[in-house]
Amino acid sequence: MNEEQVKKYLKENDIQKIKFAFADIDGVLRGKMIHPKKFIDGLESGYGFCDVVWGWDSSDTVYDNVKLTGWHTGYPDQMCRIDLSTLRNVPWDNDIPFFLADFSKADGNDLAACGRSLLKRIAKQCAGMGYHAEFAQEFEWFNFVETPQSLKEKSFTNLESLTPGMFGYSILRTSLNDGFYNDLFDLLLQFNIPLEGLHTETGPGVYEAAILHDEVLAAADKAVLFKTAVKEIAGKHDIMATFMAKWSESLPGCSGHIHQSLWTKDQSKNLFYSADDEYNMSDLHKHYLAGQLYCLPQILPMYAPTINSYKRLVEGAWAPTTITWGIDNRTTALRVIHTSEKYTRLETRIPGSDTNPYLAMAAALASGLYGIKNKLPLTIPASTGNGYEDKRNGILSPNLFEATSIMKNSALAKELFGEAFVDHFTNTRLWEWRQYSKAVTDWELKRYFEII
Repeated sequence: MNEEQVKKYLKENDIQKIKFAFADIDGVLRGKMIHPKKFIDGLESGYGFCDVVWGWDSSDTVYDNVKLTGWHTGYPDQMCRIDLSTLRNVPWDNDIPFFLADFSKADGNDLAACGRSLLKRIAKQCAGMGYHAEFAQEFEWFNFVETPQSLKEKSFTNLESLTPGMFGYSILRTSLNDGFYNDLFDLLLQFNIPLEGLHTETGPGVYEAAILHDEVLAAADKAVLFKTAVKEIAGKHDIMATFMAKWSESLPGCSGHIHQSLWTKDQSKNLFYSADDEYNMSDLHKHYLAGQLYCLPQILPMYAPTINSYKRLVEGAWAPTTITWGIDNRTTALRVIHTSEKYTRLETRIPGSDTNPYLAMAAALASGLYGIKNKLPLTIPASTGNGYEDKRNGILSPNLFEATSIMKNSALAKELFGEAFVDHFTNTRLWEWRQYSKAVTDWELKRYFEII
C-alpha cells in the first residue's frame, strides 16, 4: 500500500490504534502503540525515539563504550520511519495494524547502528549488480510450561519442558499440544509469515520452523517478526519460548540457518544453478561461496552475537566449528543444496536462533557479493566426511571476545559494512563480554565454594 491507500484503509476500517516496532542491535523488537493522527503526522518526518534504544543492551543497561549515544550526548531523539510495505494485522491481538520501521534517511545518511538500514543498503548493492537475492531463515527453539514470574521465582532453573523426552519429527508429541501447534502455523500465516514446515526437533519441547523464502529484506523482516510472534502466541497458551542458542549443556543447541540464492531480476532463472557442473554449481555460486568462506572469520559476531552463541558451536552438536563447506554436508559451516534447479542454494549454518536476522543476512549477502565482485576462486576443497575434523582452513573463534576483537580490527569488515557500524557493533559485543566476565556463575560456586 502507498500512503493514500493506507490512510483510506485506516479511515474505512475505523482504526483507533496502530502498533509499530523496529529491531535494535540485538534483534529485540522495540516499539509503540500510537493514535492514527500520530501515525499520519509522522509519515513524512518520522517518529522520535530516545536513542538510548541504541545505547543499551538487551537488559536495558546503558553502554559506557559507544560513541553514537550516551551520557555525553544527552540521549536525544532519533527519527524512526515506518515502512508502509510491511503492513500486516496481528491476528492474536484483535487484528491491530502493525508496521515495521527503521532508522533510514532519505539522504542515505542512515543511523549506523540500525541493522535493517544496513541490510537495505546491501540489498540495494545486490540489485545494482543485477541480482535478486532470495533468502530464508529457519529457527529451532525450546518451549516451556512457564511464565515470566515462574522463571524469576525459579531463578531460571528446574524448568518444566512443554513435553518430555527426545522426540525429533514426532507426530505424537505435537498432538499433545495441538492447539498451540496449529495456532503457530495458522496465525503466523495470517500474520504474513508463511511457514514451509513446522515439526519437533530432538529434545524436550523443542520445535523447528522453516519460513518460506522471499526477497532478502522481506525475508529478514519475517524472521525478526517470527521470533516475537512465536513468543506472543506461546504466551496465549501459557507457554514460554526461548531462542537461546544453547539453553542446556546436555541438549542440542538451537540453529538459525540461512538459505540463500541469487536470481535474475525478473526471478526467472536461479543464477546459482548450472547443469554443466558436477554439483550443479555455477561459477557465480562458487564465487559467492568463496566470498563467505574468506570473510567468515572477520565477521563471525554477526552470525554468533552472544556469549551463549559459542556454547552451541562445539563439535558433534549439529553446529559447525571449522571454516568448511560441503555438498549436503551438515557438519560444515556452509552446505550446498542442489536437489533441483529451483531449489539450488547455499545454507549458512553458523547462525543460531539468537541472531539478529538483519545482521546475519547482511553478513551472508555482503560477503557473498564480495566474492563475486572480486571473482574469488573456490580453492578450498569440499569436506566429504566429518567437517569437524577438517581443520585445513582454520576453525571458528571459540568465544565472543576473540571473534569480536578480530572483527573490530578488520579492514574487510569496515569495507563491507562501514566503519561507523563496525565500531558501534563491536563495542556492544565487547560490552557483552565484560558483563559476562564479571558475573559469578553457578558453575563457579559449585566448583570452588567448598574445595578451594
